[in-house]
Amino acid sequence: MVFGQVVIGPPGSGKTTYCNGMSQFLKLIGRKVAVINLDPANDSLPYECAINIEDLIKLSDVMTEHSLGPNGGLVYCMDYLEKNIDWLKSKLEPLLKDHYLLFDFPGQVELFFLHSNAKNVVMKLIKKLNLRLTAVHLVDAHLCSDPAKYVSALILSLSTMLHLELPHVNVLSKIDLIESYGKLSFNLDFYTDVQDLSYLQHHLDQDPRSAKFRKLTKELCDVIEDFSIVNFTTLDIQDKESVGNLVKLIDKSNGYIFAGIDASAVEFSKIAVRQVDWDYYRAAAVQEKYMKDDEDFDNDD
Repeated sequence: MVFGQVVIGPPGSGKTTYCNGMSQFLKLIGRKVAVINLDPANDSLPYECAINIEDLIKLSDVMTEHSLGPNGGLVYCMDYLEKNIDWLKSKLEPLLKDHYLLFDFPGQVELFFLHSNAKNVVMKLIKKLNLRLTAVHLVDAHLCSDPAKYVSALILSLSTMLHLELPHVNVLSKIDLIESYGKLSFNLDFYTDVQDLSYLQHHLDQDPRSAKFRKLTKELCDVIEDFSIVNFTTLDIQDKESVGNLVKLIDKSNGYIFAGIDASAVEFSKIAVRQVDWDYYRAAAVQEKYMKDDEDFDNDD
């Protein structure tokens, strides 16, 4: 049984940096890691790549040969990868014995909630190679400073969760820069726990661009709250404690923490429901470390 992560998220959310930092952290705690680059547009990789989709197909060649733009080219590349899944399977097989897998996917969000190619690639690998994967969906934390962008991030996260049908962890990345675009309207746990979104309505109404879409925004918020499955953890990829807490959460979601345990169903249940301190590290400790309180802002003024 092989474990790993499917790393996804919008462009600029930090996926490649995440794969680089996460692979280094996992190696430090004793895991053999293989990073698989499945982004044909990513030609500058900071990490050592075990498998590179550019050995199969290159986005630049597709765009030139078929007169496609970047988005259309990426859809074509994912479709080509799906049709040549045996190539990827053969490359992965030598790694299955003792490696933890990190799949670095493209940042075009439509691949993960609109088109089926990327999902089909993941599902075929799971079925053929008996993989246990968790989707790690990165969203730039600074979006929390803009209510409209935050609601958009929630819709994207929900759509991706429903489409991929994998164990799923939503991550507010670059949490150390969360207030670089302004002070948040609420405490951090409001955004990580996705609490009563009606409180955002007042702030949305202050923006003339958002006010005219008030009814649409309310309906979207109702959809998010009706499903009630979206929440976020936080990440500063340069902070080993932050990365370690995220690894614990991912290990629980894909079952890594149960690997090698010879126990009864009752013992497994006890491990699964065991109380942990992730909530504290997910919000309160992060807020203390990275966010200024009102008194600090007054002193800055």
